[in-house]
Amino acid sequence: MADGKKYFVLMKGGKDTSQVFASKQPRGAALKAATRGHTDIRLRERGTKKVHVFSGSIAMVPKPANGPAWLPDKIKKANVQKKGVEHL
Repeated sequence: MADGKKYFVLMKGGKDTSQVFASKQPRGAALKAATRGHTDIRLRERGTKKVHVFSGSIAMVPKPANGPAWLPDKIKKANVQKKGVEHL
C-alpha cells in the first residue's frame, strides 16, 4: 500500500458483493460505484471495521469542449453525497 490506494467493497443488504473499487479516498470509490448505476452506496473499507455510506446519482451531461473525439456527445456524470460512517 505504498501508493496510498485503499480498497472498498460494495455492500448490498448488509452483505459484501464481489464488486471492489480502488481509490485513495472513499468518495472516489463511491463515484465509481455511482457511475455504474448504484444509488444506495455502502462501501466497506478493507482492513478496517468502517462502512462509508453515500447516496449517489448520475446525470447525462454534454461532453466537455476539450474532450477527445472518441468520447460520445453525452457522458455520465456521477454525483455522491456522504451520509456518514458506520462501524461494524
